[in-house]
Amino acid sequence: MSIPQFDLFINNERVAAPDQERFAAVNPFTQETWAEIAQASEAQVAEAIAAARDAQQGAWRRSTGYERSRLLMRLADLMEANADRMAVMESTDNGKAIRETSGQMRSAARAYRYFAGLADKLQGATIPLDSRDTFDFTRREAMGVCVLITAWNSPMGLLANKLAPALAAGNSVVVKPSEHASATTLEFAGFVREAGFPPGVVNVVTGDARVGKALLRSGRVDRVSFTGSPGVGAQIAADAGARLVPVTLELGGKSPNIIFDDADLDLAVPGALVGIFAATGQTCIAGSRLLVQRGVLDEVVSRLADRAGRIRLGDPLDPRTQMGTAANEPQFRHILACIDKARADGARLVAGGKAASGDGLGRGFFIEPTIFADVANSMDLAQEEIFGPVLAIIPFETEDEAIAIANDSRYGLASAVWTRDINRALRMVDRIHAGTVWVNTYRAAAAMAPFGGYRDSGFGRERGIEALDQYLQTKNVQISYSGAARDPFAD
Repeated sequence: MSIPQFDLFINNERVAAPDQERFAAVNPFTQETWAEIAQASEAQVAEAIAAARDAQQGAWRRSTGYERSRLLMRLADLMEANADRMAVMESTDNGKAIRETSGQMRSAARAYRYFAGLADKLQGATIPLDSRDTFDFTRREAMGVCVLITAWNSPMGLLANKLAPALAAGNSVVVKPSEHASATTLEFAGFVREAGFPPGVVNVVTGDARVGKALLRSGRVDRVSFTGSPGVGAQIAADAGARLVPVTLELGGKSPNIIFDDADLDLAVPGALVGIFAATGQTCIAGSRLLVQRGVLDEVVSRLADRAGRIRLGDPLDPRTQMGTAANEPQFRHILACIDKARADGARLVAGGKAASGDGLGRGFFIEPTIFADVANSMDLAQEEIFGPVLAIIPFETEDEAIAIANDSRYGLASAVWTRDINRALRMVDRIHAGTVWVNTYRAAAAMAPFGGYRDSGFGRERGIEALDQYLQTKNVQISYSGAARDPFAD
């Protein structure tokens, strides 16, 4: 049986790569090639940018917020109608459990609906000046052509975070998904055309690092939004900065999840499990550092070790599966190397610790849910993002010590506090250096809640009204109605 082949999407048309150059999409559960993806050339990248520029300078620039809102609503309808099929495709591509990808497809649809509701509300302001006879006002205008680069862990969710506000603001875009998970993005491009978006408004080019470099070094784009690792993000910022192109970066995290003595452990322990083992730990907001006050340390460690051992691994397409595979072989090897390093550094292994095998796991890139206790915050295990199902438990005594440990990281993306004391919760919210602080919950997300990080976790915000600011620029207009000439050189 022939495997699916996915072509580029440029100017509302499917476009084959030169000489039919393709790369394999590998199912991380079976290690078999399940699809082939077009490798874009530098010329095709330029073609996509030109199509986006033409759309931006043509009818799309003159589109009203109401028109963009209707198109975004249609896009949301198509996402919802195809959610189950898209979830199967994404789980096949990146190994995430179907119970998660199913939810992510519907959350993505919600994002398009949310920003559809904002598309016709991009209001400027009138500004009173010292001059009595000058009318001053502002306009909120699209940036122009935006490059959106997404990661392999949640292609449709990450794309919705960027594409929905970019389109609501009136931009045209070129999307570059990760070469490790491109299929759903190319399939989604068909919904864009079906929804009725004009040619060139959304373009998708796929391939390896050559495609990303061509996009960034073209000198013909007006905004870049990237989700991925800090190392790649720094290079993207440098390339964009050399051309004075503004950048939004959503990067990594080493998020502190903090359990105090007075926490409800029936809530906190499941919250810790969800924080690290959902999505196989392959999420930037993973609660990979669990800070536990010593009064409940032993009980928390015992409960977590027991629960981690009962997490059901299996075929990502089986609704009963609770945790899927690592997304690809390089990531699988990286996670196992980090586990070995943690052992060598002296962390105490209390659960997991190796590649998982057994009935129903086949040849998949499975890793046991892994927990280390007695972790010092100076260890690599506590400082470096692993992006896998590996939890570091770090004890603390006092509130001040918890804050010191939580903030002793180059990252600042997410965090959580588990306590029954509202005063303590608010003190912690004030002192934690992170873009998100959850209280008595973890890994909660919403289209209307702004998301982004401090320090090496990036800058700029996605989701929420704040996301629109990344894709809009302000124009100031002054109109004199005095009727009097202003000639400083007159006699």
